Amino acid sequence: MSARADADAHRWRAVGWGALGVVSVLLLWELYKFLGPAEGVVIGATAGQAGSGVMILPRTHDRAMPHVWDMVARLFASTSGGQTPPLWVSVASAAAVTLGIAAVGWLIGVVVGAVLGLAMQRWRLVEWGLLPWIVVSQIVPLIAFAPVVNAIGNQIDRGGTPWPQWLSVAVIASYLAFFPVAVGVLRGLAAPDRIHLDLMRSYAAGYGTTLLRLRLPAAVPYLLPALRLAAANAVLGAVVAEVSIGMRGGIGRMLIQLAGQASSDPAAPWGPTLGSIVLGLIAAGSVALIGLGLKNYRRGEATA
Repeated sequence: MSARADADAHRWRAVGWGALGVVSVLLLWELYKFLGPAEGVVIGATAGQAGSGVMILPRTHDRAMPHVWDMVARLFASTSGGQTPPLWVSVASAAAVTLGIAAVGWLIGVVVGAVLGLAMQRWRLVEWGLLPWIVVSQIVPLIAFAPVVNAIGNQIDRGGTPWPQWLSVAVIASYLAFFPVAVGVLRGLAAPDRIHLDLMRSYAAGYGTTLLRLRLPAAVPYLLPALRLAAANAVLGAVVAEVSIGMRGGIGRMLIQLAGQASSDPAAPWGPTLGSIVLGLIAAGSVALIGLGLKNYRRGEATA
């Protein structure tokens, strides 16, 4: 079998396993809905006190757990009745807004992460000082960090410098995006073998030449997975930021609005939920286009 045919077969196997995974999740959903208790399983409940105890298994009645086909049918029904467009149209429109903001956040995160990774690789003291703080930064709850960024943006806007709300969302998205890029750049730039670095020194090549000719090409197998992870993180950050600061127009706000109507329309919130999942897949998959022009450097690509 030729290398091209083997690569095509591998690609189709990956697609097949992915499709099987989606079908398995849907079947498990319906199986649990069929077999599980309608009111779920609660431990530690006190008689006569509603809401006491801890629920360890979710409810399966139609208001809490609609059928898969009901969710699909709801996508083609009116968003909120009357002449409003179908739900899938509203979800697609909101997802496009969020995707654009996430793309800006991804670009900011890539630039910041690349600069930090380059500085840490160039100077060991910078790595010792910065890397622990970069790791600790990801522990900060985003839902608490988002209002702080929004408040700073409002102060800038009131000070006379235009600062639209979507830019605060982009900055928050970049907060999640920069971390995998910084680590990927650090690991990638340190990937060349010692013998290759010694060869560059024997040619009297400076750091800039070594960076362009050796380190960056060797870093590609680490950078592409980092960029894909950063894209997915940017979408996650944008959705959470929209929820936290209440920005209208995006899919995060739509999730909150439809979740508030779940008691009377239980299938509706699953539309933007599915849209958020698809949005993350699109963002991560779009980075694969970058890899098309770098296929000669992708041997032994790191996984993420």
